[in-house]
Amino acid sequence: MGKLTNEDIILKNKIAERIKFLRSRTGLTQSEFTQKHDIDRQILSRWESTSSSRGVSIYTIQKFCNMIGITLSEFFDFD
Repeated sequence: MGKLTNEDIILKNKIAERIKFLRSRTGLTQSEFTQKHDIDRQILSRWESTSSSRGVSIYTIQKFCNMIGITLSEFFDFD
């Protein structure tokens, strides 16, 4: 895959910010969230990172949605 376009970067950052917002809405810190869902803290940190050049896959987003009990439609229902 080639270099990300500005549009790609905007979408990647919106997704990262959405993950962070929804995780924080659970009332759990990153550490608490990762312990509860048995995932590595670095993974969650990367999912929430807007400075990373890597985005998350739709499969990762689905896994996150399952953790917090929402659908993909609900995840993407934001401005």
